[in-house]
Amino acid sequence: MSIRYIIPSVTLLISVIYLILTFNLPESNVGNPTAAMNYPLLIGFALLGMSIIYLFSEFKNRKEPFKAFEVFKDKQLTTHVIVVLLLSLAYTFLFERIGFLFSTLLFLTGLLFLINGRRKWLTNIIVAVLFSVLSWYAFSELLSVSLP
Repeated sequence: MSIRYIIPSVTLLISVIYLILTFNLPESNVGNPTAAMNYPLLIGFALLGMSIIYLFSEFKNRKEPFKAFEVFKDKQLTTHVIVVLLLSLAYTFLFERIGFLFSTLLFLTGLLFLINGRRKWLTNIIVAVLFSVLSWYAFSELLSVSLP
C-alpha cells in the first residue's frame, strides 16, 4: 500500500465508525424518535462519500509523484500546525471543565498570538475577549442555548 492511500483510508475508516456510532444513538422520547440522528447521518454519509472520492482520485493519480508531505519541510509551518493541534486538544479538554467562555478566551488568545505575534498583543486580547463574550452572550442570552 502506497503512502498516498493512508489519509483517504483513515478518513474512510473514521466515517464508517462515525456512521456506526450514529446508528447507535438513542431514540428521542419527544417528537420523531429518529430526528436526533438526521444531521449526524448527513455528516457521516457526506464524509463517507468524500473519502471514497478522495481514495479514487488518489488511485487515479497513482503514477504521478506524491508531494503532499513536502509542505512539512517548512519548519515554521510544521510548528504552527502542531501548536494549533495542541491548542485544539487543550480547548476540547478544558471546554467542559472551565466552561465555554474561559476556554474559548484561552484558545483564541493562544491562536491569535500564534498568528499575529506578540507585537499585536493588544489587538489579540481585544479580539479574543470580544469574540468570546459576544458569542457567549449570543448563545446563552439571545438564543437561550445552555453552554457549559
